[in-house]
Amino acid sequence: MWVKLCCLLLYFLALFVLARVFEAVAWYESGFLATQLVDPVALSFRKLRTILECRGLGHSGLPEKKDVRELVEKSGDLMEGELYSALKEEEASESVSSTNFSGEMHFYELVEDTKDGIWLVQVIANDRSPLVGKVHWEKMVKKVSRFGIRTGTFNCSSDPRYCKRRGWLKSTLIMSVPQTSTSKGKVMLKEYNGRKIEVEHIFKWITAHAASRIKTIYNSEHLKEEWNKSDQYRVKIYLFANLDQPPAFFSALSVKFTGRVEFIFVNVENWDNKSYMAEIGIYKTPSYILRTPEGIYRYGNNTGEFISLRAMDSFLRSLQPEVNDLFVLSLVLVNLMAWMDLFITQGATIKRFVVLISTLGTYNSLLIISWLPVLGFLQLPYLDSFYEYSLKLFRYSNTTTLASWVRADWMFYSSHPALFLSTYLGHGLLIDYFEKKRRRNNNTDEVNANNLEWLSSLWDWYTSYLFHPIASFQHFPFDSDWDEDPDLFLERLAFPDLWLHPLIPTDYIKNLPMWRFQCLSTHSDEETLETFPDSESDSDSENKEVFSSDREVSEDDELSPCHGCSEGGVDACSCASHSCHHEPCERKASSYSSYSSAGDLEPDWAAWPSDMLHCTECVVCLENFAKGCLLMGLPCGHVFHQNCIMKWLAGGRHCCPVCRWASYKKKQPYTHPQPLSSEPPS
Repeated sequence: MWVKLCCLLLYFLALFVLARVFEAVAWYESGFLATQLVDPVALSFRKLRTILECRGLGHSGLPEKKDVRELVEKSGDLMEGELYSALKEEEASESVSSTNFSGEMHFYELVEDTKDGIWLVQVIANDRSPLVGKVHWEKMVKKVSRFGIRTGTFNCSSDPRYCKRRGWLKSTLIMSVPQTSTSKGKVMLKEYNGRKIEVEHIFKWITAHAASRIKTIYNSEHLKEEWNKSDQYRVKIYLFANLDQPPAFFSALSVKFTGRVEFIFVNVENWDNKSYMAEIGIYKTPSYILRTPEGIYRYGNNTGEFISLRAMDSFLRSLQPEVNDLFVLSLVLVNLMAWMDLFITQGATIKRFVVLISTLGTYNSLLIISWLPVLGFLQLPYLDSFYEYSLKLFRYSNTTTLASWVRADWMFYSSHPALFLSTYLGHGLLIDYFEKKRRRNNNTDEVNANNLEWLSSLWDWYTSYLFHPIASFQHFPFDSDWDEDPDLFLERLAFPDLWLHPLIPTDYIKNLPMWRFQCLSTHSDEETLETFPDSESDSDSENKEVFSSDREVSEDDELSPCHGCSEGGVDACSCASHSCHHEPCERKASSYSSYSSAGDLEPDWAAWPSDMLHCTECVVCLENFAKGCLLMGLPCGHVFHQNCIMKWLAGGRHCCPVCRWASYKKKQPYTHPQPLSSEPPS
């Protein structure tokens, strides 16, 4: 998780640097920056009209370019970045969708139950034509959608009883606006009664009703009273301008931030005395002033602070966020971090996507689960002070120059999603390249795994956990008492060949004990005669082996593993020439105390694990253990060639070849009896 978080932070840093590079390139090619002011006199009539449409100011009665330019200047300073965004938005021919209501419940759910938005609905009466034609309605939808106003069509033929109850007997236009200035307040429906069915007249009607919700100040005394008043609103934004009514984007934002931010329009058109404005620090108009408990902030002086709906919306969201805004931000960040797993994971392509889906599900589930207690805590009345301090921290941090750069970059990349996705993909491919190089240096085999191999291993893992989950979670040795395990009792009662054998993971094999078979030095004839005075000389001479000076093996030969005698017989045993002769496995104490003949090598039992039975023969290949051979023991205590028992277990026979005890189950260790005294009786 920390690796993915670091990769995501590196990606955000790369986006920040890339945005600064784009600004430098734009400045080099055109000679201006996005924050540079534009003189409206140098703009054409079409560009001036585009700026007014984006700000939401009507210009139908202004045929002259001079009047249009003055209206642009009265609404706020124009920057190069705002002009570029407005022209790009006009060139984009994207069709905006409009909702078709199916009935009363659908209308109530979307329109009347929505407390923080404006709706424009065209009602089509039974057997009547719509009030606004199709062409004009499409223009209307595109115009109002710039300001976050949603549109829809209600055909009374789908629910005539509701239209009759509402009094919609003729085709009309309905506008839905929140009635109060509190969050989640009542909604009022207003009907269009104008005679002119034109886009500009309808838009004026919409903006007039939206602006009626904004508190308007017309004189300095009223401004002084409002400026010094302390009420429930901690954040207020003032617009000082010489306009008849505030721009449409300002009115739309007042609806969107209902209950969070108070919007106040100060009309200075007929003011003679502006001394109080100078006292509070307002020296020019138009000005957008944000007043918070921490002080005054002039909107429009930093990067990306344009006079538009989108720019001011992102600015106010960063200062006064809702819980839903924070949740959406955390959701985006968590999913971006989870998608890094697609590039960090190495191996087969199917493996990458399986790991990605698993990571997405896990991260999103943890995010939702972690947000539930947070929402519960925020409802407690004792956390009001904590909530206020958190908002204060947001206001301090998001009024800095760095925060303005981040907001400008967010608006730039969100308006160019192809660039955002391509940079994310390029960053991921770089991570994939360096991760693959690192694992190849570490000799990791999973880099070269193909899809079929990984799917096969995944199926084995799934079936193993499905049919025998206990064996995968428990490692040998284990301290619990396995003799009382009911699974073993059921396995002993069942007929093994009549039941399907479950697929058991072989991860327990790596925990089985392994060691090398070693022998002690040869006993001399004198020691043998002293110990066994009555032994037969003929038998001694027959069993005596004469070793030449070459019987000492090199260190490499001693340490090389003996591969055991598998199906090949005696010839397959590479260490058969140095075998130590001893009796096969017996549980009698006399077999451990008896010495071999004078010419034999005695096995070094001290090198054996304490819970292993002493024997010198592998019952799988029926060959004696040779000096230096690699041995492996099972939980039951029986010992075999490591290669022989590995082939036995890999074939699906997870039990001992001798006693049939399960090779993955712990057994009580066997206690060796004390060897009999070798001294002759007195």
